[in-house]
Amino acid sequence: MPDRPSPTAARSTLVLSALRRLGRGARLLVLLALPAAAAAAPPLERVVLQLKHSHQFQFAGYYAALEQGYYREAGLDVRLLEGSDGNEPERAVLAGRAAYGVGSSSLLLARLAGKPLVVLGVVFQHSPYALVMRQSGGEPDIQRVDGKRVMIGSLTDELTHADELLAYLKKEGIPSYRLQRVEHSYRPEDLVSGKVDAQSIYVTNEPDLLDRLGFPYDIYTPRAAGIDFYGDNLFTSERELADHPRRAQAFRAASMRGWQYAMAHQEEIAELILNKYSRRHDRQHLLYEARQMVPLVQPVLVEIGYMNPARWRHIADVYADLGLLPRGVNFDGFLYQGDDGNARLKWLYRVLGGVGALLALAAAVHFSLLARERRRAEETIRKGELRFRTMFEAAPMGIALIDAASGQFRDANPRCLAIAGRGEDELKAASWLAISHPDDAAAEREQMAGLNAGRVGGYKLSKRLLRPDGAVVWVDASVAAIGSAAGGHPHHLCMVEDVTEKRAAEALIWQQANFDALTELPNRRMFHDRLAHDLAKSRRDGTRVAILFIDLDHFKEVNDTLGHHQGDILLIDAARRIGACVRESDTVARLGGDEFTVILPELPAAGGLERVERIAQQIIDSLLAPFALGQEQAFVSASIGITLFPDDGVDIEDLLKHADQAMYAAKGAGRNRFSYFTPVLQVAAQNRMRLTNDLRGALKGGQLELYYQPIVHLRSGRIHKAEALIRWNHPLRGLVSPLEFIPLAEASGLIIDIGEWVFQQSLQWVARWRREHHPEFQVSINQSPLEFQREGGYRGWLGQLQARGLPGQSLVVEITEGLLLDASSAVTDKLLLLRDAGIQVALDDFGTGYSSLSYLKKFDIDYLKIDRSFTRNLAPESSDMALSDAIIVMAHKLGLRVIAEGGETEQQRALLAGAGCDYGQGYLFARPMPAAQFDAPLKAQPPAG
Repeated sequence: MPDRPSPTAARSTLVLSALRRLGRGARLLVLLALPAAAAAAPPLERVVLQLKHSHQFQFAGYYAALEQGYYREAGLDVRLLEGSDGNEPERAVLAGRAAYGVGSSSLLLARLAGKPLVVLGVVFQHSPYALVMRQSGGEPDIQRVDGKRVMIGSLTDELTHADELLAYLKKEGIPSYRLQRVEHSYRPEDLVSGKVDAQSIYVTNEPDLLDRLGFPYDIYTPRAAGIDFYGDNLFTSERELADHPRRAQAFRAASMRGWQYAMAHQEEIAELILNKYSRRHDRQHLLYEARQMVPLVQPVLVEIGYMNPARWRHIADVYADLGLLPRGVNFDGFLYQGDDGNARLKWLYRVLGGVGALLALAAAVHFSLLARERRRAEETIRKGELRFRTMFEAAPMGIALIDAASGQFRDANPRCLAIAGRGEDELKAASWLAISHPDDAAAEREQMAGLNAGRVGGYKLSKRLLRPDGAVVWVDASVAAIGSAAGGHPHHLCMVEDVTEKRAAEALIWQQANFDALTELPNRRMFHDRLAHDLAKSRRDGTRVAILFIDLDHFKEVNDTLGHHQGDILLIDAARRIGACVRESDTVARLGGDEFTVILPELPAAGGLERVERIAQQIIDSLLAPFALGQEQAFVSASIGITLFPDDGVDIEDLLKHADQAMYAAKGAGRNRFSYFTPVLQVAAQNRMRLTNDLRGALKGGQLELYYQPIVHLRSGRIHKAEALIRWNHPLRGLVSPLEFIPLAEASGLIIDIGEWVFQQSLQWVARWRREHHPEFQVSINQSPLEFQREGGYRGWLGQLQARGLPGQSLVVEITEGLLLDASSAVTDKLLLLRDAGIQVALDDFGTGYSSLSYLKKFDIDYLKIDRSFTRNLAPESSDMALSDAIIVMAHKLGLRVIAEGGETEQQRALLAGAGCDYGQGYLFARPMPAAQFDAPLKAQPPAG
C-alpha cells in the first residue's frame, strides 16, 4: 500500500472539500454546468462458449449464468455449444467459431506449442480423471494394470487427459509401452463385459453408472502419486483479450457468478438441465455428479475461478517428466491477469477535469467575495483535512465512501483496499454490491433501498466479499447515510472488518459440535435438531416421518479380530453405503459405536411405507457386500428397527426408544433384516396376505417351475448331479425371488405342498436322466426345517421311489446347519431313516453358521457344501483358500465328500481341484436352467474315463 494518497484520491478530496466551501449560489452554478445526458443501453454482444462434451452437470455454472441473467447484466448474449470430444473447444476458439471454451490442463501444452490461448479461470481445483479396474478381492493395487488392455483417452487426439494418467502410471513404474492401449469407447459396459481390463473415467460420472450395473470396482487417482492437475478451465484467445478486454472480463465474472449459484442450488440446476438441455441422464445421476463435483470444485474453501501459478508450474513439471515440455519452461501470458487499462474511466476523468475547471472558476468568483474569510480559515481547514486524512489512512478498520445513487466507491482507506484485494483505481471502478458475493448482495439490496429512502439511518450485517483472485473474505460491515442532511450529494459511509479467520474458527467449532469426526455424518446433537425440525414440519403438513435405527451385526468381532483401526475404516465405508441409499433431503447420522440412524421425512399417506421398506432393504443389501480392510475382508450385516411418526410416538425420546426396540426385534428374528415397532402394519399385512393368497394358487395355476444347476466332478469334468431350484413366475409381478416367497410359504404352511411338488418333479427327471445318461445320476432337493420335521417324515417318498423302481441313491436331501441344533430324537430318527433308504444328505452353506465337528460326528452326513462366500474371492495364499483347504481335508478324514458352491472362474476351479475338492457348482459350469434344457450339457460333457 502507498504511504500517501494517490493523485486521484487527492483530487477527489479537494473536489469534495471545495464543494463544501462554496456558497449555495456557486454550488448551483456548478451543478447546472454538469451535463445531464443518459445514454441508451447498448445492444447485447453475442459470444459463443464451446463446451467439451454433451450437456451435463459438469457445465452447470454456465447454465446458471444464463438462467439467472448474469450474462445479460454483463451485456452479453451467450450461446452454449455441445462438444464431441475434449479438444473441440481448443479448435473452435483458435478458428474463431467460439470466443471462449472449456478445456483441461492440456491447454498448457497447446500454449507452449505456439497456440495463443489464455486461461481465464479454473473451475475444477482438482482433476476428475481417474483409472478404474474390476475389484480383485484383495487390497487395491495399481500394478495389476501392467500389461493389460486399457482405454486411456483417445489414441488419435493430440492432447487428452491421457497425459495425466500416463504420468501417474509412469510414476508408479508402469510406462505406456507396457500397456495394450485400446481406442476409448466411453462405454462402462466395455469394462463390465471384460473387453478391457481398465478404463479412464470421470469420477463424477462413471462410478454411478458402474454401481447401477452392479459392477465391483477400484478407482485409482493420479493425486495418490502427487500428480494434481486442474480440471475444467475457462479459456479464450489472445485475440479476444486484445480486441475485447472488457468483454472478456465481464464474461469471466458472470461465469464465475453462475458457478457459485450452481454449486449452491444443485437440485434447481439439475431440473434446469433436464427441462432445457438434456435428458440423457436422469435426475439421480445429475445430483450424483453434483455431489461428486463439490470436493473437486471446493466452492466453500476456494473461490471458483482461482488459479495458482505454482500449481501450473507443477503441471508443467509433470509434462516435462513425460518429455512433452522442456524443464523450467516459461509460460508468461498463459494466465489471465485482469484488465488494468481502466479504459472505462477515461471519459470520467475528462468530465472530472471539466468539472474541476468549472469548480475553479466558481471558486474564484466566490473567493473574490470572501477573500478575507478564506485566508483566515485556510490554514485551519488544511490542518483539519490533514488530520482527518491521517486518521483515515491509518485506521485499522476498512473505511470507504460510497455514492448513494450508484453504489460506486468514491474513496477508500488502505485497510479497505487490503480487505477487498484491489488497488485504488480498481476499487473505484467497482461498486459495493458488485464486489459482494451474489448470494449476499441480493439480500442487502433491500436494506440499501431503505437507507436511500430515509426509512433507516444505517444498518449492520455480515457478508462475503469476492476478491479478483477468487478468494472469499467474510466481513462485518456497518453502513450509514451521510451528506444528504446538509444539502450535499448523498453518500454512504461504510466501515468493514475482516472476520474470515473468526468465521473459520466458528465453523470448525460448529462442525466439531454437530458432526461425527470419523464418518463426517451428523452426530446425536445434530440428529436431534433435524428430527425436531422434521417433526414440526410433519405436524403442519400432515405427513409422516420414519426413523430407521441401524445396528451393524458382528461388528464387535471385526473390532476384536482386526483391531479398532480397521473397524474405523469399516464404519466410514458403512456410512458411505448408507448415505448412497437415501435422498439428499434425508438425514443419515451416527449416534456412536456401530449405531446409525436415518430420518425419512415428508412421507405421503399413500406409498410412503413402500419407500421406507425399499430404502431399508437397500441399506441391508449394500452392507452385505464385503468390506475391504487392508489384506483382509470383513462381512457384516444390518439389523434395522423402524418407527413412524405420529403412529408410534409423538416425541423424540419415545420414537428413538421404539426404534431401538424394533431393532432388537430384528436381531432376535435372525439379524440381516428390518422390523417395525408396530408388529403388523395394515399395509404390510395386506401385501403379505395378497402374495400368500397368490402363492396358494401358484401350484394349481402352473406358475411354479423347477430349474436345475449342474454339479460337476472336478477331476473328470463330468456332470454327476444337479440341484433342483424352484422358481415362481407370477402372472403380474413376473419372477418372484425364492427369498421373498419361501418365508411366506413356511409361515403359511404351503411349504409342505410345494416341497411335495418339488419331489414329484425331481423324481420324474432323475428317472429319465439315470435312464438316458448315467445310471448313478443324482438330484439334490433342498429341505426347510418345517419340511424335515413334518408328520410322517419321508415314508411316502420311499414308497414312490420303490414304485418307480428307483434306488434311494437317486436323491440327495440338502439341509442347513441350523437344523442340526435341534437336539430332539425326531431329527436323528429322520436322518437314520434316510440313511437306511440309501438317500444321501448334504450339509448346505457349510462354514457360515454354527459349524461344529460334533454335528459331523453325531449325524450321518454324506456331503459338505462349501458356501460361496469362501469360493467367491478364492486366490492362492488367501485366508479363503486356507479355510477351504481345511474343510476339504477335514471332510475327507471323516469320509465325507465336498461340493464347492459359487465357482465362477477357471482359477477357482483349478485351486479347488488342486486342494482335492470332489465337486463344483457355479456359473463357471452353468447357470440354473429349465429341466427341458438340461439334456444339452449332459450330452455335451466329456466321455466317461
